[in-house]
Amino acid sequence: MNYFSYVVEHDYGLAPNPFGGYCSLAVCKPGIRGSKNLNIGDWIIGTGGKKLKSENHIIYLMQVSEKLNFNSYYTDKRFQYKKPISNGSLVQIFGDNFYFKDTETDQWSQDISAHSFKNKEKHIKIDTSSEIVLIGQEFYYFGDMSIEIPDEFKAICKKGPGMKYKELEEIGTLFVKWIQNSFGEGIIGDPISWKEYDSVHNQYKLEI
Repeated sequence: MNYFSYVVEHDYGLAPNPFGGYCSLAVCKPGIRGSKNLNIGDWIIGTGGKKLKSENHIIYLMQVSEKLNFNSYYTDKRFQYKKPISNGSLVQIFGDNFYFKDTETDQWSQDISAHSFKNKEKHIKIDTSSEIVLIGQEFYYFGDMSIEIPDEFKAICKKGPGMKYKELEEIGTLFVKWIQNSFGEGIIGDPISWKEYDSVHNQYKLEI
């Protein structure tokens, strides 16, 4: 069993998306989603950093229960809830189920989403560089209720870009057990970056 740890730079409820009864990682982080070392049963650990003002905090933890390609994710009845609605609630605005490929032309299409308004082509290139979507049935999403990771587990935290996993086997097991024994599954807090939403003008000042 592997444990993949990385820093969550933006927390809008998009990557990861903890809504609809499943935690999904469908966009961003193609290196993790497409890693040949990642298998069903492995754990993804997202910790906070300077941008979220939550260094050494746990943002979310999820166990990978499925690996789907974009087209399967897009058409799966379970995940229609995760399709974005640009004028909907914050949960709907940041839906992550918006990519599909035309099997005849091999071209990607992107529904209107949080990745459509800024650097769209860059997002498409990065997001689709791995066609894998990770699904987690067991997950712990802390968001703005993130807590500082105890000193004995802080080695779990990745510093800077990328991910780490090879050296995490022993501490990863202890860390997951600590989370499982200390907190209930599912959504514990709201996404940290939701505070950026301008309710007066009904718009988001997106950094993503």
